[in-house]
Amino acid sequence: MSVSWIRGTGVALITPFKKDQSVDFNVLEKLVHKVTADGVNYLVALGTTAETPTISKEEKQDIVKCILSANQQKLPVVLGAGGNNTRSVLQMMQEHPMDEISAILSVVPYYNKPTQAGMIAHFKEIDRHASKPIILYNVPGRTGANMNASTSIQLAKECNHVMAIKEASGNMVQCMQLVQEAPEGFSVLSGDDDLILAQLALGFQGVISVAANCFTSTFCNMVTLGLNNQFDEARKLHYSLLEGIQLLFTEGNPAGVKAALHIQSLCENVLRLPVVPVSDSTYQLLQTFIKRLA
Repeated sequence: MSVSWIRGTGVALITPFKKDQSVDFNVLEKLVHKVTADGVNYLVALGTTAETPTISKEEKQDIVKCILSANQQKLPVVLGAGGNNTRSVLQMMQEHPMDEISAILSVVPYYNKPTQAGMIAHFKEIDRHASKPIILYNVPGRTGANMNASTSIQLAKECNHVMAIKEASGNMVQCMQLVQEAPEGFSVLSGDDDLILAQLALGFQGVISVAANCFTSTFCNMVTLGLNNQFDEARKLHYSLLEGIQLLFTEGNPAGVKAALHIQSLCENVLRLPVVPVSDSTYQLLQTFIKRLA
């Protein structure tokens, strides 16, 4: 099973909404075309940034179909398929056209806070039913439970389909342990846009990014330079983006990135509750940053 493409910049696509809060499929199609033209290496559908918890089963199916249709098999497409009910995750994997999906991204179960043994049992059950590569997703700030590096490495070694991890713990020692202990062919990816350059220096293979929705070209160039060990040039791009990346997360994701895309006239600044648009002050700071970046 080839996973050489799990490298570089993946973009965690937003779900654009119209003013009436219905999904804006025309804008989603345009966004796919834009990020592809601007250099992303693969697309991620129905991740956290897509406001997936607020989207119906039917909408999810239509969103995936829209992304696949717009993509026309140009880039690999990763499907978000995670949750805190293992049986429901298995069902999700049956509800989409997996022949056109390149991998699944599956988050550590949230809210019920499983032990490390519970995480291992959960992902091994998914692995047994999977037909595609699995990218684990560790984001303790959202799930309430951290998957230890030793747990991730055990899954990488013992599962047939676990080929990568999106590590968003922000714990750089844990990040180093993952790189140091990863078996051959296992990709360690970042889930923290502001840390990716440092993590590339440690041996990460790429990032699944929020900022790649709105700062696509500059962000992708930074990651490519870092992967090529051109850190002097990459560092300049990193610092040119750092304030903007921090603003994207000041009032939560995806409120920040939707504000940025609205400023860029790419989508409406509409979210589904309980997420709300950023404050006027943050919006104005983003507006100033985007004008300066341009």
